[in-house]
Amino acid sequence: MLEFAILGLLHQAPMHGYELRKQLAQVLGGLRSISYGSLYPALRRMQAAGLIGTDEPDPRALLPADAPPLTGRRGKVVYTITAEGKERFHELVGQTGPEAYDDGGLFGVRLAFFRHTAHDVRLRILEGRRRTVEQQREGLRTSLSRTRERLDRYTLELQRHGLESVDREVRWLSELIDSERREATEPGGARREATEPGPLRGETGGTTPPDQHEAEPPPTT
Repeated sequence: MLEFAILGLLHQAPMHGYELRKQLAQVLGGLRSISYGSLYPALRRMQAAGLIGTDEPDPRALLPADAPPLTGRRGKVVYTITAEGKERFHELVGQTGPEAYDDGGLFGVRLAFFRHTAHDVRLRILEGRRRTVEQQREGLRTSLSRTRERLDRYTLELQRHGLESVDREVRWLSELIDSERREATEPGGARREATEPGPLRGETGGTTPPDQHEAEPPPTT
C-alpha cells in the first residue's frame, strides 16, 4: 500500500520527504500513520529498485537563518518518479483482484488514485468492494440474529451501529457504481480514462506548497 501511494503521489509531482509524508496522511485518510521511520526505508528500497530518483539540493543554496536546527545548512532532497516507477504504478492501477478491494485501507488508497485508472478497472474494483462489504453485512446480520437475546442493550446497540455503517457503505458504493455506468453510456465516455494529475480530495490546486521553515528529519539508520 505504501509503495502504491508513494508512486501515485510522485506520479503527480516531485516532492521532498516532508511534503510526501503530509500528502500520504491525506491519501490514507487517517487510516494509517506514516512515520519517518517507515517512510524513509520505503523510499530507499524504491530508489534501490529504480522506481524513484532524487534531485539533490544545491549545497550552495543556504536556507534562511531562522530555519529549524534539524534543517541544517542545506535544502531538502526532492524525490521523483522514474520511467520504471511509472511503469510499476500503471501496473498496480490495472490490478482488479481481491488485493485491490478486500482490505478497506488499500481500497481507499486505490480510490484516491482513480483518476489514473481506466474506467473498466474502476468499475471492477467498485463491484468487488461492494461484494466484499455485502458479505460482511450478511455476516453481521446472521451474528446479530443469533445473539440478540443474549446481549445487553449496549452491546446490541454497538452491533446495530456497525451494521448501519456497513449498510451506508453498500449504498455509497452502489452510487459510485451507478455513476461509473452512466459515464460509460455518455458520448465518448467509454474512451475516457482519468489520467490527468490533479488535486487530491479536499484541495483546490495541485500539491500543497512546502513549508520553507519546516524541517525534514534525517532518515533513521
